[in-house]
Amino acid sequence: MSAPISGRIAMGPIRATIVAFAFFILPVSTAHAQFLLWPQSSSWWGDQTPFRHKHQHRHTKSELAQNARPKDPPKGPLQIIISIADQRVSLFDNGALIARSSVSTGTHGHPTPLGVFSVIGKQRWHRSNIYSAAPMPYMQRITWSGIALHAGVVPGYPASHGCIRLKTDFAIRLWHLTKRGTRVIIARDDVQPVEITNPHLFKPKAVPGSPDFQTATVAGKSIDTAAATHGPPVSNAETPEAASLQVPGSAPAGVAPKKIVPISVFVSRKLSKLFVRRGFSPLFDIPVKIENPEEPLGTHVFTAMEFQNEGAAIRWTVVSIPEEFPRMSERATKERRASAKQTALSVPLPDKANAAIDRIEIPQETVERISELLTPASSLIISDNGFSHETGKDTDFIVVTH
Repeated sequence: MSAPISGRIAMGPIRATIVAFAFFILPVSTAHAQFLLWPQSSSWWGDQTPFRHKHQHRHTKSELAQNARPKDPPKGPLQIIISIADQRVSLFDNGALIARSSVSTGTHGHPTPLGVFSVIGKQRWHRSNIYSAAPMPYMQRITWSGIALHAGVVPGYPASHGCIRLKTDFAIRLWHLTKRGTRVIIARDDVQPVEITNPHLFKPKAVPGSPDFQTATVAGKSIDTAAATHGPPVSNAETPEAASLQVPGSAPAGVAPKKIVPISVFVSRKLSKLFVRRGFSPLFDIPVKIENPEEPLGTHVFTAMEFQNEGAAIRWTVVSIPEEFPRMSERATKERRASAKQTALSVPLPDKANAAIDRIEIPQETVERISELLTPASSLIISDNGFSHETGKDTDFIVVTH
């Protein structure tokens, strides 16, 4: 009988050691979880911003969401650019980089589509209706077939079924900044907007001092400001990027304020046509002439930023998406991409975009009609491709490049 007694006595120190060890590692695990989700205090937020925290108490999801909301509204049109090769998202405000973070895109079997998209729907708490009701918090839809940006696990490599997974704090901040219509560009490699001037780019037609010009000018300054409000989730029926504005003297008392809605113009080499949408609604389309139509134009996204010279001009930026190479051996693909990068370094980025727009002949009456509708955050997309079948009701132009 002595053996069992001695065995029970010997277990005492072991249990005490286990309890002490568990007590020691518990705060470490809790602190680590806080480190991963802690809101960043700097106005520049993303992977490059150091985390700062002084308290060790646990934060609830609502507290994290509240703290992660951006304090400053956007200064101009927002552009979200995702690089598949770098597994990275970059956020540009008024043409300037303001944030950057890691992402996880689709696997080889479920690739994330490349091309030009926009936010067409938002939901704070969403579950997938395709993949076993998987949670997709802070979801921003870019296609009706199921591709979206949302908070999720970001392991450092492609791991999704096609969506773009964002880190939680970044997803929360981004969700509160954007509106339906915010531009999303997905490319194989890293791309960024650059300023561009070209005599063939559309110019505003509103006369300085007129009510239309005053209203459009206010829109240029505040069209994205409403994106920073923290109201209920955005309805799919809401007009994208619309600002209800009232300029003193521009409308009688009691009259509803005028809504400013940017337009999107799409020129397709494949279709030899120009299409115009206002918000998510089609306006008109016409045939256009393209010089040397057998030669590629590339894919370029021009964005109107703000009025200049008292409304006589508007500042433009462009994002040029590198061409996708046909399927070939991995070695040949790497060699061709390396050659393309060297060429890109020696040639100023706007040159290809300028060359593309110079080859397009648009009837003067169409130019004037578009100029009358032009506002900040309007865009011109030029591509060798036609628009995707995903383009339809409640979408902007969707152009898939791969």
